[in-house]
Amino acid sequence: MMLRSLICFSLSLAAMFLFTIPALADVAPPAPPPGSNLLPGQELTRVRMVAESVVIVVQTVEAPNGNGIARVTANFTMRNLGAEAESMAVRFPISANDGFYNYPEIEDLQVRAAGKQLSTRRITIPDPEDNDYPLPWAEFDVTFPSGQDVLIEVKYTLEGVSEYPYVNFEYILESGAGWQGTIGSIDLIVRLPYDVNPYNVLIESSWGMGQTSPGAVLSGREIHWHYDELEPERQHNLSVALLLPSAWNIVLTEQGNVQRNPQDGEAWGRLGRAYKTVSRLRRGLRDDLGGLELFELGIEAYEKAVTILPKDALWHAGFAELLFDGYYWQEYSSSAKPGLLRALQELDRAYELKPGDPFIRDLVEEVSLALPEGLALKGDVPTFLWLTATPTIPPSPLPSVTSTPTLAPTKIPPTPTSAPTETEIPASAPSPLPESITPQPSQTNLPATEEPGAQLCATMLLIPLAIWLKKIHH
Repeated sequence: MMLRSLICFSLSLAAMFLFTIPALADVAPPAPPPGSNLLPGQELTRVRMVAESVVIVVQTVEAPNGNGIARVTANFTMRNLGAEAESMAVRFPISANDGFYNYPEIEDLQVRAAGKQLSTRRITIPDPEDNDYPLPWAEFDVTFPSGQDVLIEVKYTLEGVSEYPYVNFEYILESGAGWQGTIGSIDLIVRLPYDVNPYNVLIESSWGMGQTSPGAVLSGREIHWHYDELEPERQHNLSVALLLPSAWNIVLTEQGNVQRNPQDGEAWGRLGRAYKTVSRLRRGLRDDLGGLELFELGIEAYEKAVTILPKDALWHAGFAELLFDGYYWQEYSSSAKPGLLRALQELDRAYELKPGDPFIRDLVEEVSLALPEGLALKGDVPTFLWLTATPTIPPSPLPSVTSTPTLAPTKIPPTPTSAPTETEIPASAPSPLPESITPQPSQTNLPATEEPGAQLCATMLLIPLAIWLKKIHH
């Protein structure tokens, strides 16, 4: 009786975890239901999960709502350690409260046991957060002969929680604690449509809605975790934070373009913009080594662009925006601010070349409000006060913030440029859209933060309230 009570209590804890989403301190997109281990029925069981292998294949195509999609295949080797056969209704959760009292469901669920396709039935269990709302589960019948292994395969489509350019996928291991004993061996694999590296997998930082579980091994196109004799608890649940394929494929495409045409200044500018996009967080810059390296690669790409195209105002402005990002989140607390001086120089050049451009005018206005001692506006005409013969930058007038430490990033080997051909821009193509306009080809759209009026999103907490309110209405 005590053991039966313990198993029921463990199952209750697993169910509470699966369907309870913690309150978030920041505005965030709804969270879809995570992938999950199988749960036994409520009866006492002598069936053990001997081995578990889960492969999460991230798809190139994303959901209409912008969420990343993965196809999950989970294989379970189950062994009945008892003296008699057991027949039970095995359960699999297919929905969860997304944090906003919506209940999205896992799609395309298929189950096989002992090589045979099984039919599933829909059952409901009350939501622990709201007993008036029944949560749907899939239930299917399995017989476990004594002393024999039974192979169960579960396939389904999983949406990640996404906010461009990031996505997070999860898989719940702790529900496997309801089976007899430990799980003998566990292999968790996340497979991407291109080589994985610290650029496109967030290993040591979080984008706000998730981060990668410790112990990840990156090899080829796969991220791998392995456990032996594990009694899974909450800390073992899988989480992996990635760049959305649509965002990373833009980087791969532009890397290929500059390799084929190293004197194409437009391609270098597009590559710099792509690096800038994937090195940013909602507020700030990525502080992992991969993110810091992306920021430096962005500087190098923009440097190439403005060297080859010195009279292109919008690439100068885009370069200035990237450098201001670095100032706010890396240079702010340091005495030397070379990036800030270069940013002012690039913005000055951009304004000189194209003073009427909306992107440039908005950037000048925001910088003047954030750094009034360095850039003054008289009417619509800027004066770059710190760009003198012997520039002296006084202590920043901005309020104190916690900045990202400036680290010397470890060089990461270049990523193979195996982007899909349909997203590549031929060398003979006409000049692309300027920095201030978001391109629209399928699967290569940049986020709204690249549009005019939404620059320096990382500095929202640092600029006056009036400009913050202005941003809300754009």
